Amino acid sequence: MEQNPQVVLSWKAPLRPYKKRGKLVMRFFIAVALLLSLIVFFFGDKILLIPIWSLLFLFYALTITPPPEVENKITKFGIETAGITLRWEALSHFYFKERFGFQILTVVSLPPYFYHAYLVVDNKETKNKLVSLLAEHLIYQEKPQRSFTDKAVDWLSNLIPDEEEISSPKVAPAVSSK
Repeated sequence: MEQNPQVVLSWKAPLRPYKKRGKLVMRFFIAVALLLSLIVFFFGDKILLIPIWSLLFLFYALTITPPPEVENKITKFGIETAGITLRWEALSHFYFKERFGFQILTVVSLPPYFYHAYLVVDNKETKNKLVSLLAEHLIYQEKPQRSFTDKAVDWLSNLIPDEEEISSPKVAPAVSSK
């Protein structure tokens, strides 16, 4: 199999960061959906029940389904990921974030659209190569500006409980020696 001379760097990684969640998180989602449904139902807006329960299904599907592995490529013309090609001329800047223990490369396009492409980076070595390659074409932001939406999403995600269920420590029965 011949290697494409236009590909500068290639790596395989999951499509999105994924962390297997426990039953506690799904119980939380169901409780919030039930509470919102009751409030909406008593106010008489029964049509709003459909988006509430469809969002619950979306959370459920994304929680139990691990993402597929995709091949990401940096070429001489831009970035290719999951069948999408982003040309250098349409891109503005990039930065890295960490989520669920994965490093995530975020590439932002030029105005007026500000499209964000999120690529999972598999290791530190690949991240270092990406910084040096992408810095030739795009602006590297070590600490990106956080919008109101980013702050709101972080605040809401802190409300979701961790997947570790709290269990009481088990005490071994005392044994007397005679």
